Amino acid sequence: MDVLSDVLQMIRLEGALFLNGEFHEPWCVSAPRGSDFASILCPGAENLAILHMVLEGRCWIQLHDGEAMALEAGDVVVMPHGDSHLIGSGLRHAPMDLDHVVQVKLPDLNLIRYGGDGDRTVVVCGWFAYERGASNPLAAALPKIFRSQVRQRPSGAWIEQSIRFALGEAASGRPGSTAVAAKVAESLFVEALRGYIETVPARERGWLAGLRDPQVGRCLALMHGQPARDWSLEALAQEAHSSRSVLAERFSELVGMPPMQYLKRWRLAVAARLLCNERSSIIRVAEAVGYESEASFSRAFKTEYGVAPGLWRSGAALR
Repeated sequence: MDVLSDVLQMIRLEGALFLNGEFHEPWCVSAPRGSDFASILCPGAENLAILHMVLEGRCWIQLHDGEAMALEAGDVVVMPHGDSHLIGSGLRHAPMDLDHVVQVKLPDLNLIRYGGDGDRTVVVCGWFAYERGASNPLAAALPKIFRSQVRQRPSGAWIEQSIRFALGEAASGRPGSTAVAAKVAESLFVEALRGYIETVPARERGWLAGLRDPQVGRCLALMHGQPARDWSLEALAQEAHSSRSVLAERFSELVGMPPMQYLKRWRLAVAARLLCNERSSIIRVAEAVGYESEASFSRAFKTEYGVAPGLWRSGAALR
């Protein structure tokens, strides 16, 4: 089981490119929080993750409460929680609010030009929205900002060519160009994420570190691959080629909770998704995630999400 793909499918990642910019030194732009973009770019979303890829040139980026980070051509920087930030050729230049530089709207990827008469930097920006409500271990594990050198990855040339193609399609206005840009944006996000995971230091803790650990990663794959199976800690340990005590300690150390607690939360996250999209009865949803009775499932679901499964389904329909 590919755990990362399973989680990405579960949270229903949605995204698109929204800005194609050519900036000339000196320049500095203040970008607001993703939640400020949400009503424009993705109505119904509460917040958006924001991504920038430097296609040409170089620049700097800084969260308003963080340290400056240098970006080179081929770098992708992601703000998974939509934090406001500065981006520019120099961060000591007086920043201009983004809405004074360009009127952000969709679909519109026409090239915008901004800045002075100096060296050129080309930046493409994208947004991403996660499914609301259900448990999202990926989003919880990501830092406020991370950088990935996508150009150095095996898929780097393909990613860049795809972005340039999507921008050309958008400029042509041909039917389907918006869908092309959306798919390219999602691929860019996933590739940046994969690059970041591969560079997570061994000393780091969290769900992403658990994916990379041989025993914990195997345990996660088992639970995601067969969430309805009657797993016990002993059975998981046996399949992961570990002892119960070692697996429990290592899993809790990296993921932040015991294996069986994680399994329970993931089962309920799967159930929340099924309730949103399936017409199956509640008992069938319960059975699909390993519960033998509707009563025990309903109690567990209400404890996790604060509402009964039926009310959750009604709320999803309204959303």
